[in-house]
Amino acid sequence: MLAGLRLEAPVVQAGMGGGLSRHELAAAVSEAGGLGTIAVGGASAIRRELAAARALTDRPLAVNLLLPFARRDWFEAAAEADAVVTFWGRPRRRTAGVWLHQCGSVDEARAAHAAGADALIVQGVEAGGHVRATTPALDLLERVANALPAGYPLLLAGGIATREDVVRALDAGAAAAVAGTRFLLAEESRAHPRYRERLLAAERTLLTELFGAGWPAPHRVIANRATECWLSGDPRGPRLNRTLNRLLAPGARYLPADLQGRMARAQTPESRLLTPLGPTDDGPVNLLDAGPLYAGETVARIDAVRPAAELVRALAP
Repeated sequence: MLAGLRLEAPVVQAGMGGGLSRHELAAAVSEAGGLGTIAVGGASAIRRELAAARALTDRPLAVNLLLPFARRDWFEAAAEADAVVTFWGRPRRRTAGVWLHQCGSVDEARAAHAAGADALIVQGVEAGGHVRATTPALDLLERVANALPAGYPLLLAGGIATREDVVRALDAGAAAAVAGTRFLLAEESRAHPRYRERLLAAERTLLTELFGAGWPAPHRVIANRATECWLSGDPRGPRLNRTLNRLLAPGARYLPADLQGRMARAQTPESRLLTPLGPTDDGPVNLLDAGPLYAGETVARIDAVRPAAELVRALAP
């Protein structure tokens, strides 16, 4: 049992935001015995996706909230899930239910534990999407475990693609393993089909800050036209781009969703401001070349799209 959640498999599907992980994926993972996670923006979207997932499974479900964007009504909607996962911000309890916080350092882990988190997700630098850590996952797990009380539940994110990876995480003291890229390449994920094709062909990733309009933070992606255009010098991105991202972030992240959508549809690989929205199967197709193609380092070890339930069974020891 993990933080009061009765899971049959120590496998958690990472919350991949921007609509990449919705009710179809979360429900399939949970129904197979793991913990599925919904990651969408807005209280109404959270409630809609959670209700749709409940219609497919009665197993535990999580909702992922990104602290730079989440508002009070988002937390109220997410409280209807079995667990709330928070990321990227000062850890603070905002729900009476099970709360997990994803952290990338020992200091952040200590802060989340002191704030009353029921469990922590320890994210290593090899993870895909937005990356809090600068340390490999297993190394950070050891440091965090040594800094917190014995037996406190820690989950490991970063470098999880196979059963062997999960076994290594559990042997190192993790209560469960969190997989993102492997589930991004599940049949039920909402990644654009051509995004999936590029992931399957990818052999390496880039850690950059290029796609930071509204969220100026490091993120791991695979190459596309935008990275080819801008990352020939500093892999983080040109200084001017990063400066603009930082200056405009406080206002950009609170723009209405329809305006954010119009901005995403208008951006090109040559745009100075590139949003963190990834290409979903129902989103702007231009994001395949002008948006971030999130992926962890495990992408080089994944060669097929498979049903989520099959993946849970394949990952579980």
